[in-house]
Formats: sequence, C-alpha cells, structure tokens
Amino acid sequence: MPAPLAQVIAKLQTNAVSCTATFTQMAGVKALRGDHSSVHAMVAEFKRRRDAIVDGLREIPGFKCPRPHGAFYVFPNITGTGFPAKKLADRLLDEAGVACLSGTAFGEWGEGHLRFSYANSLENIQEALRRIKSCLSS
Repeated sequence: MPAPLAQVIAKLQTNAVSCTATFTQMAGVKALRGDHSSVHAMVAEFKRRRDAIVDGLREIPGFKCPRPHGAFYVFPNITGTGFPAKKLADRLLDEAGVACLSGTAFGEWGEGHLRFSYANSLENIQEALRRIKSCLSS
C-alpha cells in the first residue's frame, strides 16, 4: 500500500490489537484459571456425537469413515457406494433431507468423499443416519 496510508493503518492496528485493555486481560486470566467443567462436559458430548456418526456411517454399505481427532466434521470415503460425491450429496439433500458437502468442495482430491458436521444433537445425528441408510437402500 502507499506509504502514507501504511502509516495511518499502523496506528489503527497498534491500538486495535497491540494494546489489549486491562479488563480484557483480566477476563482472559479468569477464563484460563476458572472452572472448566462446562468445557469438559462439551468435549465429552462432542466425542459422543463423533462416535455416533462415525459408527453409524461405518454401518452403511459403501462408506468408510475414519474417526477424526478435532473439529466437528467427518469426511467419509463413499467410493464403495458407486456414486460421485456431488451426485450423492445432492441426492441425500433432495431425497433424505440430509445436508452435507461434496468432498469436491475442497478440491479435486475430495472426490469420493462427503463432509458431514456433527455439531448437532445426538438425536438429529441418529435421524440423519437413519435417513441416509433408507435413501441408499431404495
């Protein structure tokens, strides 16, 4: 950028991110040192959801699903179904009401994969698995 503009932007940047307010720093310390029971409970809940979706997808013929160690997404290999990723993602949405992304949304090497989020209730995950199985068996 032009030098005169860079000098003005540098002043804004310094005040925006370099000089964190005292109350913000104190809140950060409190968050780090405080009770983490709610964090541990949510981590346990997401592990339950992850295990439910992984185990459920592994029961569907043509799906192979590794167990992820982070985030709240699974990226199963669906090549055994015989469907291209985009076609299967569209079919699941149109016929089963289950939203997922084609692996090709992440590049050409994503072909043969779908991405599902498990940032939802366990009941909704189980219902989605039931719908996927039903859709693929018809």
